Amino acid sequence: MIVNFDPVAVSIFGWDIHWYGLSYVMAFLSAFWLARLQTKRHYQDWNYEQIDDLLFYGGLGVVLGGRVGYVLFYSFPGFIEDPLMLFKVWQGGMSFHGGLLGVLVAMALFNRKYKKGFFNIMDFVAPLIPLGLGFGRLGNFINGELWGKPTDLPWGMIFPAADNLPRHPNPLYEAFLEGLVLFILLWWFSAKPRATMSISAMFAVGYGIFRLIIEFVRVPDAHLGYLAWGWLTMGQLLSLPLIMIGLILFYFSAKKAK
Repeated sequence: MIVNFDPVAVSIFGWDIHWYGLSYVMAFLSAFWLARLQTKRHYQDWNYEQIDDLLFYGGLGVVLGGRVGYVLFYSFPGFIEDPLMLFKVWQGGMSFHGGLLGVLVAMALFNRKYKKGFFNIMDFVAPLIPLGLGFGRLGNFINGELWGKPTDLPWGMIFPAADNLPRHPNPLYEAFLEGLVLFILLWWFSAKPRATMSISAMFAVGYGIFRLIIEFVRVPDAHLGYLAWGWLTMGQLLSLPLIMIGLILFYFSAKKAK
């Protein structure tokens, strides 16, 4: 299969609507739907107005944090040369880890307003995230980017932007593991009342491990390459602390439960 889709989903009066932009719309719609389902499980003290505010804060955190994170983690020398590149969002470039930091800041601000407890909020939010990640990776796939290493496996795909070699369809791997599988894991885990921080911990460990594994078949950004030992990527470097933080949260949640 050749990954050569038209990135434009539809044009309306000369205005192009891209599949990648629609993936963000689907991410927020899925979070909105899941948040309302959450209120029927263990969060009856949440109302729809609070959910609307939560998604507004979270949306800003994802977009602003994702962009700032990409510039700082993946393109810092370019930022030093041209600080205005931070605002050139049409050139692409979003970072999950930056988006996560943005969400953490946004949820801290949300907590100042509603006083629900930071980790109670994060436990509420964690199961809402993976499906959105999955939609985002499908957007990357349609754009023909974030390809993997060459492979002779039967599901190898050709990414013309790279070359004519069959490659691992890395965005589909990430959509499956970080999106669907992580969502199922978190939705199942959060179905029963859990100690505070444990759901957040499950998200951090689950995402960190999945991303760490997938990066072994993903080609790193050309301007970064491998950071060390001929295999360590920036994605792995940023995922290792996430796993450690998740394990620490598991420890404290278990201690609190006792």
